[in-house]
Amino acid sequence: MPLPTVILPGYLESAIAYRQLEQSLQDLGFPAVTVPLRRRDWIPTFGGRPVTSIVQQLDCTVKQTLQQYNATQINLIGHSAGGWISRIYLGEKPYLGRGAVKPFLWGSHPLVATLVTLGTPHISQERWTRWNLDFVKNNYPGAFYPNVRYVCVAGKTIFGERQRGSWLAYSSYQLTCGQGNTWGDGITPIAAAHLDGAENLVLEGVKHSPRSPGIWYGSPEPLKAWVSYLA
Repeated sequence: MPLPTVILPGYLESAIAYRQLEQSLQDLGFPAVTVPLRRRDWIPTFGGRPVTSIVQQLDCTVKQTLQQYNATQINLIGHSAGGWISRIYLGEKPYLGRGAVKPFLWGSHPLVATLVTLGTPHISQERWTRWNLDFVKNNYPGAFYPNVRYVCVAGKTIFGERQRGSWLAYSSYQLTCGQGNTWGDGITPIAAAHLDGAENLVLEGVKHSPRSPGIWYGSPEPLKAWVSYLA
């Protein structure tokens, strides 16, 4: 039987937005569970504050899943910010978020066989997120742990331009990688969604969020492009 899979939602998202993805994985034979976040659970992280509370909920879900399936490892899917938060969870360096008074350490990379990131901005120029992302980038560059398979999925859907229909993409790409005129999923540019040493994929036509109109990374058709990495 395939390893169980844990899904970590993106910034300001709740678990309910990932029910379709969870069900699709289960239908394909991959046991799946989503970290039971509510949208209000993100409030303590506003303004670049530590994401400790989110990682703690992830850790709790992983341990419950390992026990439920009598497994020694899981696969981990992190959507958007969930991808770089997952990299903090894997790490062996004490995490002391900006303004925090107590460091936390999870060191969970032995528990994760494969990390799949969907539309994750692994870099940022935006001042509220840059501290956390610099912590990840400086301590765990690229596909850092050789015992973990890293799969980074980017979308090539909207080209950022200063005109109607692509202004949001331009602004988001500019804040993320410093260049607005580039391709991405409407929020995360391809340049920020990949990691050195990872299995880096580009999917055309996918939108960033499960709440976006049309298809996103977890829709049934795009799912076929990356689900085999969970086997």
